[in-house]
Amino acid sequence: MIDLALEEKLDDLDPLRHLRQDSELGEDHADRLIPTQPPSILGQTIELTFPRTIHTGGHDLFDEITIELAVDASPGCGGVAWPAGEVLSRYIARRGSLEGSTVLELGSGTGLVGLVAGKLGADVWITDQAPLLPIMQRNVAMNGLSSGVQVAEFSWGSPLPRNIPLPSVILAADCVYFEPAFPLLVQTLVELIPRSDSSCNRAGWEEPEVLFCYKKRRKGDKRFFTLLKKEFTWAEVTDDPGRETYAREAISLLRLTRKH
Repeated sequence: MIDLALEEKLDDLDPLRHLRQDSELGEDHADRLIPTQPPSILGQTIELTFPRTIHTGGHDLFDEITIELAVDASPGCGGVAWPAGEVLSRYIARRGSLEGSTVLELGSGTGLVGLVAGKLGADVWITDQAPLLPIMQRNVAMNGLSSGVQVAEFSWGSPLPRNIPLPSVILAADCVYFEPAFPLLVQTLVELIPRSDSSCNRAGWEEPEVLFCYKKRRKGDKRFFTLLKKEFTWAEVTDDPGRETYAREAISLLRLTRKH
């Protein structure tokens, strides 16, 4: 049986521990007070490339989107590129243009997914807590996206900042890892997507598409989905040719729909 008190103590000592593979920690990791630390990621720049589909006149063309990404774990685990973010980035790039869309990325961290959406022509807001804003701003500038990608502080459970418009697409990747934040993330999704009969809906409002990508790391993740299912249904995205590959790494790409 899981010792919740021990789990919470270990989380306080090492917030990144659930973001590693179990094999990296070793079989006796539950008996250690402080789990093995991974190599530090400080002040690095990486380059990521994603295949892009261009729909033109009845046939498709293909090229690539390249993102220069500053990564730095010093402000927290959000300053690193995690696998689900790359999966979601690859999926939206394969789908093609997002011109005319207003995209909100939750828990952006480095801003990777939102940067790809910006390269696809969307008006994008990448959001996270205050310590991660500088790295997001740097990544926006490095990729020449200052006119189309905005950076904003947005903590889950707080009202959406007034300067952020209602989105037509909501993106979230690798947001399920810190259990105390689970109800806050669900609350934010609920407030962003009110029920169809809610007085909060504006005339002509359409429910945004919500793409939610996560990597299963521990049994406690189920608590998030227990909360989520009270307000949302979800289905696996099935039109991604990379699905079988990332499913073997316990990564799921879901489309969320608000219960009505």
